[in-house]
Amino acid sequence: MKFFLSKLKRHAWLMALIAAMLACNFPTTSVPASLTNEGESSTGEESVAHTAEAVLPTLPATRGPDEAIASPTADAPHSQPTIQAGGVQYVVQAYDTLGQIAERFGVTWEELASANQLVNPNQLEIGQLIQIPPVSAEDIGPDFKILPDSELVYGPVAAHLDVVAFSDSQGGYLSRHREEADGQFMSGPEIVEKVAREYSVNPKVLLTLLEMQSGWVRDANPNTSTLEFPVGFPDSRRIGLFRQLSWAADQLNQGYYDWKANLVAGWYTEDRAFIPASPSINAGTAAVQRVLAQIYSEAKWRQVITEEGFFAIYSQLFGYPFDYAIEPWLPDDLAQPAMQLPFEPGVPWVYSGGPHGGWGLGSAWAALDFAPRGDQLGCNQSDDWVVAAADGLILRANNGAVVQDLDGDGYEQTGWTILYMHVAENQRVKAGETLRAGDRIGHPSCEGGLASASHLHIARRYNGEWIPAYGALAFEMDGWLSVSSGSLYEGSFQKDGQVVEACECRDPRYMLQR
Repeated sequence: MKFFLSKLKRHAWLMALIAAMLACNFPTTSVPASLTNEGESSTGEESVAHTAEAVLPTLPATRGPDEAIASPTADAPHSQPTIQAGGVQYVVQAYDTLGQIAERFGVTWEELASANQLVNPNQLEIGQLIQIPPVSAEDIGPDFKILPDSELVYGPVAAHLDVVAFSDSQGGYLSRHREEADGQFMSGPEIVEKVAREYSVNPKVLLTLLEMQSGWVRDANPNTSTLEFPVGFPDSRRIGLFRQLSWAADQLNQGYYDWKANLVAGWYTEDRAFIPASPSINAGTAAVQRVLAQIYSEAKWRQVITEEGFFAIYSQLFGYPFDYAIEPWLPDDLAQPAMQLPFEPGVPWVYSGGPHGGWGLGSAWAALDFAPRGDQLGCNQSDDWVVAAADGLILRANNGAVVQDLDGDGYEQTGWTILYMHVAENQRVKAGETLRAGDRIGHPSCEGGLASASHLHIARRYNGEWIPAYGALAFEMDGWLSVSSGSLYEGSFQKDGQVVEACECRDPRYMLQR
């Protein structure tokens, strides 16, 4: 999902802008009656029925009002980037922004700009040396665990929640809210479900955040000041429920996947205080801490991430979150099913984008890009076909996105799924069809999200978690393995000594074929 630009002319600030444009694209402990085994939603989008073979986790029994709740066990100390006690240098990579570099090293972007005498902090050159000034690592963040990892993602337990029925049962404004999202008028609960499904974030987390910030879930007449910014992030570019929730889901993903990848040392609060994160929290907790840091001052943030804040509201709505924990969340022996390259035999495609975000900027680097052959760039119609990488059931096909369920149970939240993005509506496969590997899905295009050249964006999830396209579970297709260079969209595909680098071009040297 990227533009085709000359590598020689790229600046890191421009790449960050492009990436932002291409977002493919946060007491009673009883379980509400609307947490059912049906997992259905009335979003009005194409979907398929779940099969009898689907196996979902059993929900916990309802707790008595006086039943003790045990504190979750602290995690083993987590590896984090070192907060610098003395100045060091950092080499700017493609798609870096000054803010991202600052957060990684625990300083403010203003301090970086000053230390490096940057006239325009929005313009960085790839390879530029940035001096990192020393910082203080005092006042570490709380180690209270808010959510298990399995409750942050759109996983098996999330399949129990009927968002529409639950929202109706609460009697709040959310159920009667209507708004346009991606060209379609939808109800408030339908928007919650849409954002949860696309970003792969548990709708319970989004509902809790919405209730905490605006009262929309339980209050039939919330304060009118919340109507523009119901998540509480006052950004004129993100007015309305859909844009607010999309921002929150992306922030939650950023905290979750950055924590898992050991890429972040802490958070900046709304008043620009840097809080080193406790090494004993888990990724689900890191996600909540991050999104709330964008909204609150340090003093208030330290209150809302305790048992009296987000955690308390979640528990009121859905029960004690650690009752729902699936452990281990990702099996130690998890292996990718056999997959093939997503194009037909004898038809060359450019490997146009190495590992990058599965959906939005915050998710794991789960996706790869392939561009069809042809002399013309841009959003031109291609006669080449995107084909299924594996056997499986098509769960949905709309707005450029096709999602395939490899275990065939009809649940997007369970097992392996594949996202094929930017698939043209013309001749596209329909939801409900079962495909064999190599069967046609549709043609590459610019549909869905923002893109300036026809291509295919492909990503994997397991139990709703975005799986990085490189590393221990590297994307493998027909024996080709994805390798990351450490920079967004860069990297290579390798097989039996052959190496094909990612390239924003139509050069035959960067093409693959079956």
